[in-house]
Amino acid sequence: MDLQFDLSGWMPPLVDGLVMTIQITALCIAIGIVLGLLIAMGRLYGRHVVYGLCSVYVNFFRGTPILVQLFLVYYGLPSIGIRFDGFTAGVLAFGLNTAAYQAEYFRGAIQSLPSGQMMAARSIGMTPWQSLRHIVLPQALRLVIPPWSNELILMLKYSSIIFFVTVRDLMGEARILAGDTFRYFEIFIVVALMYLAVVLVITWGLRLLEQRIHVPGLGGGSS
Repeated sequence: MDLQFDLSGWMPPLVDGLVMTIQITALCIAIGIVLGLLIAMGRLYGRHVVYGLCSVYVNFFRGTPILVQLFLVYYGLPSIGIRFDGFTAGVLAFGLNTAAYQAEYFRGAIQSLPSGQMMAARSIGMTPWQSLRHIVLPQALRLVIPPWSNELILMLKYSSIIFFVTVRDLMGEARILAGDTFRYFEIFIVVALMYLAVVLVITWGLRLLEQRIHVPGLGGGSS
């Protein structure tokens, strides 16, 4: 059977699946950034209760398999009257998961900055929030790009398990095609190359971003 002929029929659904995968990844990362930054602030500056709750959150989502978290949201929550469709359940589960990891990236980046910067900002009359917003976070967000880049790539790949909850992402479309045609090897080779292409584009784009916003001396050790 001619592989080129097969590709003409395979690519439209696979491209649709890839678009779905990218949408899922983007939404999850966006949730993770917002929630992760709040959790990082809670672990760094929160009082005992806030710190404890944020720590429990991080340990739970980092210490349990992401597939278990997905099943808890999709299959577990309906038992208490909370139901989500597969897409929403996947985005919610993956977003909560990546937030735990991003919280640690943000926390590490903030802690790597010299503590004297916050003290200096406070000494000139800045409030704690102003100090964070204008002094600490702009530097921390630059430092967090390398580990954040890894998290983005991992989340793109982790999203492939969303087909378990009936979402037709790239992997879901591939499984349907493979089941219909029995061309498992060829189809999953194509899927692997599509994932690889997206990862390479993301890596290239984030490297350019890192170079563009790099501040000389930042991240090279503090004196």
